[in-house]
Amino acid sequence: MSPTSTATVSAVEVLNKQVANFSVLYMKLHSFHWFVKGPQFFTLHAKFEELYTQAAATLDELAERVLAIKGKPPATLKEQLELASVKEAKGNESPDQMVKALIADYQTIISEIDKGADAADKEGDASTADLLTGLQTTLEKQVWMLQACMG
Repeated sequence: MSPTSTATVSAVEVLNKQVANFSVLYMKLHSFHWFVKGPQFFTLHAKFEELYTQAAATLDELAERVLAIKGKPPATLKEQLELASVKEAKGNESPDQMVKALIADYQTIISEIDKGADAADKEGDASTADLLTGLQTTLEKQVWMLQACMG
């Protein structure tokens, strides 16, 4: 596949949106990790650390895929905030609000990557489609676990 093909341009756009989302999500998870309080502190503090560690690995994988297909990932906070669907933490969320925000964020990302995987597959970019499909599966499991946490 040539770097200037329609599939590459589209794949880069899809991936860059998720690079931005995971950049914002990474910081949001750190905020939640730092500021969680109350009876769920030990459970959520550890879970948020696990999730921001996963988010960092996912962010790197997405950005490296962008580079592999000759794109340029958004590498400034300004670019990432402008491009992301995920919004920053406010810093005053309750533990329940934190979990609900993550569920909503993951569901937004799942919807976006589902469409992106379909588009990449139709355009012949099986590697990007596979990457996004695997990510979707991981996030669906996280949503299920976070929803179980909420009762």
